[in-house]
Amino acid sequence: MELNERKLKILKAIVKDYIETAEAIGSRTISKKHDLGVSAATIRNEMADLEELGYLIQPHTSAGRVPSEKGYKLYVDLLMSQSELSDNEKILIEQCIQNNVNHIKDLIHETSKLLSQLTNYTTVAFTKSLVNQSVIKHIQLVEMSDNKILLIVVTDEGDIKNANLTTNIYLDQSKLNLISDNLTKKLAGKSITDLDERLIAFIKYEISEYSAFIDELISALNFDISEEDFLISLNGTTNIFSYPEFNDILKAKSFLNMLEQKEAIASMIKSKGIQKDNINIIIGSDNDCELAQDCSIVTAKYNISKDLVGRISFIGPTRMDYARIYAIVNYMSLLFNKK
Repeated sequence: MELNERKLKILKAIVKDYIETAEAIGSRTISKKHDLGVSAATIRNEMADLEELGYLIQPHTSAGRVPSEKGYKLYVDLLMSQSELSDNEKILIEQCIQNNVNHIKDLIHETSKLLSQLTNYTTVAFTKSLVNQSVIKHIQLVEMSDNKILLIVVTDEGDIKNANLTTNIYLDQSKLNLISDNLTKKLAGKSITDLDERLIAFIKYEISEYSAFIDELISALNFDISEEDFLISLNGTTNIFSYPEFNDILKAKSFLNMLEQKEAIASMIKSKGIQKDNINIIIGSDNDCELAQDCSIVTAKYNISKDLVGRISFIGPTRMDYARIYAIVNYMSLLFNKK
């Protein structure tokens, strides 16, 4: 069974309608609201196929369908069109950036506050370590036991940071020294924020024999997201109560408890999701934080003159208006690049 163009159009329509209404979508609704040129019966058959393929879920026997995580991911990765912001929204964002452009921390945190108000999602602003441009001077891996390795990183400012790694392959100290020397040659003089996907792929290619281990090592190098190294501000923490998915008291309480834990938030932001430009979109169970498996997180990096000044994350239900968030963060990036 293939995902033909008609199935994709129907899936896109269902995702958009469900994001808007939070109600299961039936074939008649799609037929009346969207000009797809086919009957409700045909749409119903295609919806059944999409359910069989795992892109839709039928909550109740007589109900319509809602998108699954797989459906949201396909929508975000392939089908989503960027929304248009209103002139008033653009003006508000421009004014916020202009008023705080000379104070980087205020710029990120005040903008985050505004975006929470505009979107009705919880926003998280990251500063301090995320704009820390300390560069790597030396990397050393030390054998601790059969599967435990100590990672030591020395920065140009004289800071020494370490992290414990676990590996499924045995690496004696001689091999760890070779990896350490190779990593130091490739990463010396670079900041943590320089570790983009292209550089990581190059390192894994150069040290292909240990590529699986490199993934964990690179993750550990992200000291910029650890409890002692970053400052955050939360805005709109109770916005989640606006969404019917969180009417359940226990689920809402779990969400609020998660927001009180810096490491839980860091775990979410560090998760790998769908990459679109400078945006990371994490949907549902792809989120590494067990307390937020019913949430999606959209994180955007912001740079001025190529220097990272901070990140802003949006947290909401998986029924998040991804197209609108995408439009907002792209517009902000456009403004930041003009500074």
